[in-house]
Amino acid sequence: MADGGGARRGRPRVFDEDEVLDRAMHLFWEKGYDGTSMVDLVRAMGINSPSIYGAFGSKERLYLRAMARYTKIGEGITGRALAEQPTARQAIEVMLKQHVELFTGFASPRGCLVVLGAANTSQAGPEVREALRRQRGRIREAIRDRLAQAVEDGELPADSDVDALATEYHTFLNGLSLQTSDGVPAQVLLNAIDNVMTGWGRTPPR
Repeated sequence: MADGGGARRGRPRVFDEDEVLDRAMHLFWEKGYDGTSMVDLVRAMGINSPSIYGAFGSKERLYLRAMARYTKIGEGITGRALAEQPTARQAIEVMLKQHVELFTGFASPRGCLVVLGAANTSQAGPEVREALRRQRGRIREAIRDRLAQAVEDGELPADSDVDALATEYHTFLNGLSLQTSDGVPAQVLLNAIDNVMTGWGRTPPR
């Protein structure tokens, strides 16, 4: 017999979506896309697989949502450093050192989800791999734009190869993630940044 409230509504969600997404983000960060199973996600997120599919659609969509959540952290660090520091040299140095703090701020996971994800998405579709590639590209372009501004401001010589410099510092940033995941101590990485910055702005003559 029908009740007086009309058609039955679906059972409301009994979990905090942001909270379970954070749990998924840390699991993907630690184990990568390929190394994370639905069993792992159910255990870490504390909800069953139908609820995961109902809220996020698929493992790939969940990964993309988790990656987007993570990139807000990394982009925030990069954006603030590049915008707030008075010189490009200070901006690059602060950006690199603050990423070391991020990469080493947890006992696990360590390193960068977006960088390490490049080697752990063989089982994912092209949308996931392209999203990771675009995110890495955005960071490089942000660095390049700050270096180009330094040329305009006279901080760097007019003939500076900003593409080469941006690639150098972006490659070093990615390398920090890999070194961190291998357990290299934060102080060693900070010393390496100091060493790299002694060669600030130098590129081979063209």
